[in-house]
Amino acid sequence: MNAIKRFLGIVWILLAVAMGYFLVTFGWPKFISGTQDGVVFGIIILFVLMPLIVLGLGVFGYYAIIGEYTQED
Repeated sequence: MNAIKRFLGIVWILLAVAMGYFLVTFGWPKFISGTQDGVVFGIIILFVLMPLIVLGLGVFGYYAIIGEYTQED
């Protein structure tokens, strides 16, 4: 079970990288669109949601890799 947790840690980190790429490619055009609604939506995606999602997944994956979630019987 601990090996599965460590493997899933790698999956979480890869998911964090993929979400970072997706959120930047989705949020940046909204940010530079020039319309007020687009700029506000872009700011929310780039400066609020992206750090929360990417850092959350990355830290969770890192802790899974180093064995923080292992159960010692």
